[in-house]
Amino acid sequence: MFQLLIVAALLFGGYIFLIQTLFKRSKCKGNTSMAGKTIIITGGNSGIGKVTALLLARKGARVILACRNRHKAEAAINEIKQVTGSTDLLFMQLDLASLKSVRCFAETFLKTETRLDLLINNAGLVADGRTEDGFGIEFGVNHLGHFLLTHLLLDCLKDGDKGRVVTLSSMAYRWGHIDFEALTARRDLGTGSYSWQFFQAYCNSKLCNVLFTHELAKRLRGTNVTCYSVHPGIVRTELSRHVSLWQKVFIEPVSWLLFLDPVAGAQTTLHCALQEGIEPLTGRYFSCCAVQEVTPRARDDAMAKKLWEVSERLCGLSYGGKNDPSV
Repeated sequence: MFQLLIVAALLFGGYIFLIQTLFKRSKCKGNTSMAGKTIIITGGNSGIGKVTALLLARKGARVILACRNRHKAEAAINEIKQVTGSTDLLFMQLDLASLKSVRCFAETFLKTETRLDLLINNAGLVADGRTEDGFGIEFGVNHLGHFLLTHLLLDCLKDGDKGRVVTLSSMAYRWGHIDFEALTARRDLGTGSYSWQFFQAYCNSKLCNVLFTHELAKRLRGTNVTCYSVHPGIVRTELSRHVSLWQKVFIEPVSWLLFLDPVAGAQTTLHCALQEGIEPLTGRYFSCCAVQEVTPRARDDAMAKKLWEVSERLCGLSYGGKNDPSV
């Protein structure tokens, strides 16, 4: 009996330690009015994105859900309208796995909307496969699609007052690395279809998110637009919907015991969207509604600049496009 009590105490102590550290909760205290402001949220039909859309709609924002699946997006919009009473929500088609779709979205948005105050690059996935353009799906969706989208909408953000770009990364960036030779040769940051291999590719894409934000802040100096990368916490979402059945059997019980719910997971995104006075922290990485230091690799100026330039070429924004030998 005594031994069982010791084991129980250790397990309980371990649980308390985890929820106070790795699974720590935080609360956004920012209270900026969003009335009259226009927001784009990618992947806003479920999980963190849906909660973020709901809470910003409640504050009076015009919220555009940029999603691939019309049915899911419209269902989310109807639910948000019922909960908030807001009628200023709109679905716009966006498939981040298609650079053509990203361009079509931006073109439609710029033709039909008069302003943009906040871009939330929220969508992401853990999966194996290729995008329409032949890129690894995680690199293509988590980084490259958002890179192009942000680029195409920057002028609109600059035309407004204190525009912001919030990009969801992850603490998984710590295990990421960028092999530019492999990216050039395979148009991907990972190889193989085993779960640990595409999880590594996910980590690499999350490092891209942090480096992208780091470099974007430099390129926005002298403008009224700021940017932030975010670790939302370890959250119960549809992020891992593409993993195998046996992995879900293991993940689901753990997630319900420890993982944050989407409301808790949205708090740091909301902090970077709503908190006043964080403009001097542009380009930084946030977790638990507070700025955090990143690893040296994630603030490497040369790597961030090279990733930006390679991303431009891969998107056809600079010399080369499909004929550039470096692509």
